[in-house]
Amino acid sequence: MDPQTVQIGLTLKWLLTIAWLLPLLGFVVELIGGGWVWGRYSKNAAYLSVICIVTGFVCSFAALMTWGGHTQWSALKDHGAAHGDAHGTAPAHADPAGAHGEAKPAAAAHAHDDHAKPDAHAAKDGAAKKDDHAKKDDHGKKDDHAKKEEPAKHDDHAHPATVAAADHGHAAGEHGHGGAHHSAPKVVFTGLFYRLAQFGSLDISLSYYIDSLTLVMFTMVTFIASCIHIFAIGYMSEELTDNYADHQVHTSHGHLHRPGRFHRFFSFLSLFCFSMLGLVLAGNIFQVFIFWELVGVCSYFLIGFYTERKSASNAANKAFIMNRVGDFGFLIGLMIVWTWFGNFQFGDLPANGQTQPGLFSMVRGNDGQMKLHVPESGKAEVVFKNQDNHIQTTANGEQRTIPYWLLVAAGLGVFGGCIGKSAQFPLQTWLPDAMEGPTPVSALVHSATMVAAGVYLVGRFYPMFTPEVLLVIAYIGAITLFLAATIAVVATDIKKVLAYSTISQLGYMMLGLGLGGWAAGLFHLITHAFFKSLMFLASGSVIYGCHHVQEMPQMGGLRRKMPITAYTMLVGVIAIAGLAIPYVTLPGGDPIAFSGYHSKDAIVATALTYMKLNGHYLLFFLPLAGAGITAFYMFRLWFYTFAGEPRDKEVYDHAHESPWVMVGPLVVLSFFAAFCAFGGEGGILFKLLLDSEPSNVAGGYVAQTEYLGQGLLNLKLPGHAAIHANHAQAGTLALIVAFAGAACAYVVYGARWVNAGEIKAQFSGLHRFLVNKWGFDEFYDMLFVRPTHVVAGWCSAIDRVVFDGFLHATARAAVKVSDWDRKFDETIVDGAVNTVGIWTFAIGRSLSVVQTGRMRNYVMFIAVGLLSIFALLIMFFPN
Repeated sequence: MDPQTVQIGLTLKWLLTIAWLLPLLGFVVELIGGGWVWGRYSKNAAYLSVICIVTGFVCSFAALMTWGGHTQWSALKDHGAAHGDAHGTAPAHADPAGAHGEAKPAAAAHAHDDHAKPDAHAAKDGAAKKDDHAKKDDHGKKDDHAKKEEPAKHDDHAHPATVAAADHGHAAGEHGHGGAHHSAPKVVFTGLFYRLAQFGSLDISLSYYIDSLTLVMFTMVTFIASCIHIFAIGYMSEELTDNYADHQVHTSHGHLHRPGRFHRFFSFLSLFCFSMLGLVLAGNIFQVFIFWELVGVCSYFLIGFYTERKSASNAANKAFIMNRVGDFGFLIGLMIVWTWFGNFQFGDLPANGQTQPGLFSMVRGNDGQMKLHVPESGKAEVVFKNQDNHIQTTANGEQRTIPYWLLVAAGLGVFGGCIGKSAQFPLQTWLPDAMEGPTPVSALVHSATMVAAGVYLVGRFYPMFTPEVLLVIAYIGAITLFLAATIAVVATDIKKVLAYSTISQLGYMMLGLGLGGWAAGLFHLITHAFFKSLMFLASGSVIYGCHHVQEMPQMGGLRRKMPITAYTMLVGVIAIAGLAIPYVTLPGGDPIAFSGYHSKDAIVATALTYMKLNGHYLLFFLPLAGAGITAFYMFRLWFYTFAGEPRDKEVYDHAHESPWVMVGPLVVLSFFAAFCAFGGEGGILFKLLLDSEPSNVAGGYVAQTEYLGQGLLNLKLPGHAAIHANHAQAGTLALIVAFAGAACAYVVYGARWVNAGEIKAQFSGLHRFLVNKWGFDEFYDMLFVRPTHVVAGWCSAIDRVVFDGFLHATARAAVKVSDWDRKFDETIVDGAVNTVGIWTFAIGRSLSVVQTGRMRNYVMFIAVGLLSIFALLIMFFPN
């Protein structure tokens, strides 16, 4: 590897490490100095927290610019050209060496050049030709291709920052219809921070994995967290006191009064950001799990920040427990990976003087394709590869494999953790209750940290997922997005509307990932982070301006009192609704639209293509319907809150615009909510994400027919070219339903031509069902909580009757024995001792008669005594 590439890798490593560790430094300093040194009236904790996270953003952005400069922004050039020619002549490939220096191994270079033919990239073959081509690769060309040019030994992995190239540029050649992907190999920097322990091939370490997805996520998380930190300085200012009155907690002496917790809030916020950034930077799945749990702990602290409120305490417990349910599946996946792979690393790392292939290389090699074979047992197995596509063998010369069904189980297990973290069906019920935390926490949880972690992990672990796992992911996402959207239609708490909206949008992301739209799902993750953080902060501004009123039926007409909040939130509403100006395009051919239009369209187009290839009609019609419902409930929120006449005069009279420390971040976020996805799938953001796309995605996937019936489903994942062909149709349908939803919201809540109360009365049963959140809480209460209470009652009864009864009987017996012992001691032992004492005392008292104190009496007694003794001697001893 050339020294410049090594230096770039080290630079990226330390820039991101600084961005990662700065919030931890802030947490430690705030924890130590917040209450004792600075005092409760000081904002120093907030300022330090803001400085740490803003500096982290500067470092993250600098790392992104450094990476772009090193690669000469080849991701932007190649992606754009390839996507633009998905249905035409393929563009000439850029020289990877020119873009990446010497980062490309020989095998990768050969593979890239071998597949760099225009006809291979522009082909639009049908499923049969694609399948035939895939068979050839699996049964012949892969091994021959790997033997044609043995990679020269290099020391890429001997450096702290390593480069793994060649994840892209193969899929089109493998499948014959990729087209829409860039030609330059993907650059990934991997390495170790610290090796904790090593057991054979299992390496327990702190490592890093840096690609364009890591850099984009770091930049997004630190930027949004910076805006939220600044907003929180104003929102949490009420905590700057020694006597904070919590009006939602009542005691026998009135409202609860407690010391303010301003510094504690910002210390938890800093720890939250540290945890999320550590999760994104992690280079192995075990390290991800560590920060995964730390993110959960931070959410517990912040959701239950108002711990004296019973609702907040319950919400924190609910979030923590339901996430542990999902994490049980995560642990199962980890155990399967440990047992069969003996490796946790994502990328290739040096070990014992050799390069140890990571999980992605073991499952897919550098060509992105799984190699299957059917042993005598008759069940398909996945053959392990190494980084140069050679098959791994054991000491006995046998192929290293994992049963296909176990790889499916591992994928489902890891996704189980993502279900809990990203609040997907059936573990979605904790997220709306999490609104009990302060609004800045809600903004951070719902946009850039906790719930984003589940989607990010699905994207990062994507090469390990089989098509069967992806189908499960897609259905979970589709069910979740529709279910949550319907509940949001009837919610009246402004924050809970946004909470159900988040669940629904997370379902869209999971759907896109499950259908093979890797970049589309993560594209929506980034755009959603901007407009959802904007809307949560805007809702916080409303709550702050209305003195903690959260119910929309008490609002109305607030745009006259809070114009900046109203119109910045409108930007977020338009973005999430996915609206665009029809028949009007920009000079580049892109529609005039905000970010949500582009990312949601990419997912709907993927869903339409998947439906045409495989059926599964719900996977298209549910997100299409969800697009209309989303537009309806988001415009309902805006009209309910900001339009029309005030519904509660007292609330309206006391409402006011928030200070600039709060509305400033709204203005900044509204800009990015509108334009972060500018150019759509030909824009900068999408291209940056696409640069990290696993190589098996671009060309699509067709199940190999010879393995059907061996645990594999007959599934086809759409490639870029196929999705692009359906993009216009899907976009038109999505735009129609979005406009329909927005129009319905205007008719009912904007112009009020239709009485919402009459609709509610006519559909009272459906309304109660939706207000009851589809009965999930009651169902879980009946299925888990009540049986637990019954079992706990039995255990309590056994403890009370059996164990306590035995202990109490033993205690009573001991009391009786001690009582008898006391009586024996008092009567016999003490009686005998006392009797002797009494007798001795009596004798002593009787002798006091002769104790006269006169000398003559004593002389007389002596004389009498001597005479008496003499007389007795004579009497008894006469001789």
